[in-house]
Amino acid sequence: MEREIRKTFNRLLPRLEPYFVDSPSEVRETYFRRLEELFPDILALLLRLYGGRLDFFYHLETILATAACYAVERDPALRQLDTQREADPLWFQSEKLVCYVDLFAGTLKGISEKIPYFKELGLSYLHLMPLFKSPQHDSDGGCAVSSFREVNPALGTVEDLQALCSELRENGISPVLDKALADDEDYQDYFYMFPDRYLPDQYEKLLREIFPQQAPGSFSYRPEIDRWVWTTFNTFQRDLNYRNPEVFNAILGEMLFLANLGVEVLRLDAVAFIWKGLGTSCENLPQAHWIIQAYNALVRLVAPAMAFKSEAIVHPDEVAKYFGEGDKAGYECPLSYNPTLMALLWEALATREVKLLRCSMQKRLGHPSNYAWVNYVRVHDDIGWSFADEDVAEVHITGFDHRQFLNAYYTGQFGGSLARGLLFNFNHLTRDGRISGSCASLAGLEAAQQDPHLIDLALKRILLLHSIILSIGGIPLIYLGDELGTLNDYSFTSDPNKAGDNRWVHRPALDWERAEQRHIPNTVGTTHILDANQPQIFAFMRWHQQQGLLVLANFSEAGQSLDIGRFRVYGFKPILTNLVTGKRVSLYEQYLMQPYEILWLLSE
Repeated sequence: MEREIRKTFNRLLPRLEPYFVDSPSEVRETYFRRLEELFPDILALLLRLYGGRLDFFYHLETILATAACYAVERDPALRQLDTQREADPLWFQSEKLVCYVDLFAGTLKGISEKIPYFKELGLSYLHLMPLFKSPQHDSDGGCAVSSFREVNPALGTVEDLQALCSELRENGISPVLDKALADDEDYQDYFYMFPDRYLPDQYEKLLREIFPQQAPGSFSYRPEIDRWVWTTFNTFQRDLNYRNPEVFNAILGEMLFLANLGVEVLRLDAVAFIWKGLGTSCENLPQAHWIIQAYNALVRLVAPAMAFKSEAIVHPDEVAKYFGEGDKAGYECPLSYNPTLMALLWEALATREVKLLRCSMQKRLGHPSNYAWVNYVRVHDDIGWSFADEDVAEVHITGFDHRQFLNAYYTGQFGGSLARGLLFNFNHLTRDGRISGSCASLAGLEAAQQDPHLIDLALKRILLLHSIILSIGGIPLIYLGDELGTLNDYSFTSDPNKAGDNRWVHRPALDWERAEQRHIPNTVGTTHILDANQPQIFAFMRWHQQQGLLVLANFSEAGQSLDIGRFRVYGFKPILTNLVTGKRVSLYEQYLMQPYEILWLLSE
């Protein structure tokens, strides 16, 4: 087998040489050095996907030629960054803070002007969205991209984006952009199209509806071509047909174009849905992983300074698989959103108990050292209750009933709830629903009105949630406005382009009059979920070199007397320093945790 791979490699080399005729010798040498290392993986993955085609080797050569073209065009400053990242492949694990930016400053040049604000926040990773050209009305908030090579004219130009990426890099901030793996093009064979409803009806027997209110079903009729088109998310967003290797190559070109602009992290949207198979749910199929792994290898060939971040709101076991498994661990998407932690933090806040949070995180938080979770309280999308039903059963809860309770709680319909969220895309058949709303409004700040006690409790809830994501390990993400306690913005109902999507309630433009400076430190280390022996208190510890951090969080509005000495068995010294208050805490004494109190206890 190795001999056949080498023969194939040697046959391809002369065909790739012409692309480097006018480029510096080091560019050619670097490309072929990386290609020799990565070629076995690239070949194996593409054979899995397209090996049954008679024209396979034509497409293999075309894909490598695309990579060669972008390798030649790559800016020298980015090549230097590639070299640094190859020497430090875990660079993303040292990031301080993440801020998800949307409607932040109006234009790309406006974002550039806010770099001092980002530096005051201690930020080193900036996710900008949405940026690209999209239809004026059917845009899904800018996510229905019609061209990844054209910036939305209202925001600026591609040249503005390239200049911003360069300026961010000079200030130690990694720019992050989205890349949808379902797209909208004008080539019919790039999509799944059907002449009648027979096959769509067969597929839909096992498909779930993603937006049952906005876009019921998974297929849309297009009268102008008399075809049914696969549209998982919205009627105006057609799913790409990755069975066609031309689609694979076209998207590779778009990825490398963004890499050459200076983008350092690419968020891969809706990765679970990119391959279709009759008789399956068309989610999380093996081919979806092979596609991403192949893209990962080809991006490392041309632009190793860029990493992938996966977005998969599916079963927790499936979410973790997008890191890559076995010998591919860390070589699929080295970064992944952690929707399970996000959902369970809100679950614990509603129930005042951490048993489900502790049970799930003990099993699902750990991972090998070459990839990292992106932990968040919320983002621009809705909050779905995507925890595992087997975890729920383990703590003697019924999953369906619990999700109904959480939807009632976070829409303020449950007695005593101060949350002010909106029910998003409720499915009347399955009774499944998700929640829209800003962090502050879901935590009770909106309903607190002028009551000082309720305001204090709401602020403590907000700090409690963020204290977990900032300390539990991985990359913490703060969504635009959460650093300021931004409330729900109901003005979206008066905009006909937004009124049908209540996620706009938590997507306001930033109010710069309320902007405040803040600086948040972070620690890198190994995380172990602990049992505090009290249902209201979530506990975990982290060790880095000779320092240990014990984190305790009270998810109740009632004080809790805690036998803090039980944690001495984990190697902590008798006297710890509370990093939140600066005071000393003795492990020999009972500790009375205040409502929603957070303890960050450092042992040196």
